[in-house]
Amino acid sequence: MGSQVRSVPRPLVRANQWFIVISVLLTWITKQEWILAIPLIAGLMSLFFKFNPVMRLAKLFLRKHPSQYISEEWDQQQFNQTISVICLAGGLISFLMNWDIWGYVFTILVASAAFIAILGFCVGCFIRYHWKQYRYRRSLRKY
Repeated sequence: MGSQVRSVPRPLVRANQWFIVISVLLTWITKQEWILAIPLIAGLMSLFFKFNPVMRLAKLFLRKHPSQYISEEWDQQQFNQTISVICLAGGLISFLMNWDIWGYVFTILVASAAFIAILGFCVGCFIRYHWKQYRYRRSLRKY
């Protein structure tokens, strides 16, 4: 008996990524930092309650059964979501404290990572892979 890997249909992941990119762009254009709170709250809900309202809404627009789409690994998405939440919170707090340079640094990081993922390269996956490799190699040295 193999354990089943929990997954998320790629269109739902893409919807969440686009939501982050658009939210950051709207924040920059309108200079309304509170906009960052929307994807931040959605990300926090995903991490703490395993419920992402953006993905839930996007799921209503799927044309096929979710299992018929290419899927993304749930654990990887949670890792990516953690990075996203950190950057969105950092951006929001920085803008609210009038630390605009840091606000832009954090929001550029999260928007760039989300957009690069939309284009096909997952920065969070790269980071997680290398972190796991580092931990594995370190565990070998202990024995």
